[in-house]
Amino acid sequence: MKNLKSLVAMPLLMLALIAFKADHPLLEFGAEAPMADRKMQAVDGKSYSINELKKEKGLLVIFSCNTCPFVLGWEDQYPKLKSLADENQIGMVLVNSNERKRDGDDSMAEMQKHAKEAGYTMPYVLDAKNELANAFGAKTTPHVYLFDGAMKLVYRGSINDKFENRSKEAEKMYLEGALKALGAGEKIDPADTRELGCSIKRL
Repeated sequence: MKNLKSLVAMPLLMLALIAFKADHPLLEFGAEAPMADRKMQAVDGKSYSINELKKEKGLLVIFSCNTCPFVLGWEDQYPKLKSLADENQIGMVLVNSNERKRDGDDSMAEMQKHAKEAGYTMPYVLDAKNELANAFGAKTTPHVYLFDGAMKLVYRGSINDKFENRSKEAEKMYLEGALKALGAGEKIDPADTRELGCSIKRL
């Protein structure tokens, strides 16, 4: 019986993954940031669009949340990334798209609490109905997207290779390199890395 259930469940899972990719394709390199003028409420009580948060050289968007172990393992990098983004005239925003957990761990109240405890210095916004995540094709928390001054995608994927290594020590600082390259007007290499994290909890 258990084997039968597994055989039934596997095709359903594959169909769900195919449907997700069809409905929410991953944003392509060179594409302009979608829904750039859509306002989202932040933990500071204000509302921002990603266009308002970009700086001269661009914008760093990280889909994040409050409880995912991958986020908790990486968010100690957020202050350094914010400083590096500032140095290179790049804006930064954290986006919480976990709509299915709005009555629990990812409510606005919990976002405000987590941002304070973690010492966030960048805007942390609520993506109602996970609409921005859908437009970006974002899959995980975290999932990184970096845009240039024209709000065109130049980097996507992961923060570093921490969770690719058995030691859980980062050796390749993908996003730091991308921020520095963008600020200097140089080619970003690698520009596409594998996102690792918890699935975004969509409705």
